[in-house]
Amino acid sequence: MSLKEQLQHDLQVAMRARDERRKSALRMALTAVQLAEVEAGGELNDEGVVNAIRKEIRRREDALEMIRQSGRADVIAEDEAQLQILRAYLPQTLTVEELTSIAREAIAQAGAATPADMGKVMKLLMPRVQGKADGRMVSQIVRDLLSA
Repeated sequence: MSLKEQLQHDLQVAMRARDERRKSALRMALTAVQLAEVEAGGELNDEGVVNAIRKEIRRREDALEMIRQSGRADVIAEDEAQLQILRAYLPQTLTVEELTSIAREAIAQAGAATPADMGKVMKLLMPRVQGKADGRMVSQIVRDLLSA
């Protein structure tokens, strides 16, 4: 069963169970997937679906930050619960220690020594961690390792 099919199935289950929070989160995710499919011009594979969900999570986290500033505790709790539901569909992410280890291997393989070599390292590293780590975190770890 593909990830998109899993989302659709889980939506049906949530509708039958009258789980409004889960239903809302899954509809939001499926809408993001459909928009990504329109942009791509066809069906997305599981990796594309994961990327669409990640994009939606980032968008929701940014909105949640603005909501926190406004102090709306009722909306904050609901949005955080929906984010937890969406995160369950993402693949297991690498820990900082695992990511640092993989980054050290990529730095050694690229022969990088200075922050100016960051591009070479990222070119080797990103395909290895694609879908398993946030690009911003990867970039920060590589920058820290090369600066040390």
